[in-house]
Amino acid sequence: MAILIDENTRVLVQGITGNVGSFQTGIMQDYGTNTVAGVTPGKGGTEIFGIPVYDLVEEAVRERQADAAISFVPAQFAKDAAMEVIGSGIPLLVLTTEGIPDQDVLTILRYAALKGTTVLGPDTPGLISIGKCKLGVHPHTMFMKGPVGIVSKSGSLSYEVGRLLTESGIGQSTVVGIGGGPIWGLSQESVLRMFEEDPETEAIVLLGEVGGRLEHDAAHFISHYMKKPVIALIVGRMAPEGVQMGHAGAIIEGEEGTAASKIAALKKAGAIIARSSLNIPELIKKLEV
Repeated sequence: MAILIDENTRVLVQGITGNVGSFQTGIMQDYGTNTVAGVTPGKGGTEIFGIPVYDLVEEAVRERQADAAISFVPAQFAKDAAMEVIGSGIPLLVLTTEGIPDQDVLTILRYAALKGTTVLGPDTPGLISIGKCKLGVHPHTMFMKGPVGIVSKSGSLSYEVGRLLTESGIGQSTVVGIGGGPIWGLSQESVLRMFEEDPETEAIVLLGEVGGRLEHDAAHFISHYMKKPVIALIVGRMAPEGVQMGHAGAIIEGEEGTAASKIAALKKAGAIIARSSLNIPELIKKLEV
């Protein structure tokens, strides 16, 4: 078992014939991801890596029974592409695109909520269920199978922590990048809930950053509902107020957005606070998971 994706997931790639889409699809295929269809308007009837390409998501779903989609569509077309996926009844959409207008994101998420589609992103590196399926851009050589789940705002930070855990002999179950915000589909709280219910996950690493209140929501969930241990690292302790620190959502506006307030909330909730990414493997070893 895994969260969100596994070896049985049937993947559709939007924008599969573009430079990024084709490159990442090849890597996902090499990892073992079961990519059953691609969609690029005007390229229907062709193939890439032996994968049939369709003009419409509806056609691909009808003929190939896709149950997850990943979008590499440019920002100006991302909303229409996402609406097509959601309208076709696909239960999971990984929205890698950055720079989608906020109003478009809100429209996507509202429609997804109405239709029962889970949206990861936007601006997400995706996720990887170790040894089973990769739906995104995670460098799979940095991960190995094991009992630790990772949820992160930052893709690069999740890669670093995965590498450090792997080098320490600590494997991972699923690694999820929720994206850089400022508006999110899946939240840290939602992913924590999935990890809590996943029998393959014994401990969770939560990687957060300044800006927004997602970590405060996660802290509330940890304190009231989680039994599994959570290791938390919040980066950006020295970030100045009102300045964007990389991600669109990493802007401190008000006390709740500071690293100090998030660390305090998570510590009060019972999470184990890491000083740095280098500190995480030793903290997990003490848990004996």
